[in-house]
Amino acid sequence: MSAFTLSDLERIVAERAAAPPDASYTAKLIAAGPARSAKKLGEEAVETVIAAVEGDRAALVAEAADLLYHLLVVLRGRGVGLDDVMAELARRTAQSGLAEKASRPPG
Repeated sequence: MSAFTLSDLERIVAERAAAPPDASYTAKLIAAGPARSAKKLGEEAVETVIAAVEGDRAALVAEAADLLYHLLVVLRGRGVGLDDVMAELARRTAQSGLAEKASRPPG
């Protein structure tokens, strides 16, 4: 059995985004506009934090899955591909985290 990847999830999100909004939750979120999907992403982020703080492993796994899904929906709605995010992560990890943070403009 091969591992399920974020690229697999991105492909599924893209397929479902192409469906009519009344046939797909993903399409419905994207059709509602970026503010709606971003709000849902924020809600999932808070739920993920709560699960982490409470030490509830099962809830953390479930909420992290929701968070990753909703992040990919937000990215899809704004035309940002997972490859773009991965390229940015690759750029950042080419140096230490402290050096990367120091190189950012203030503010």
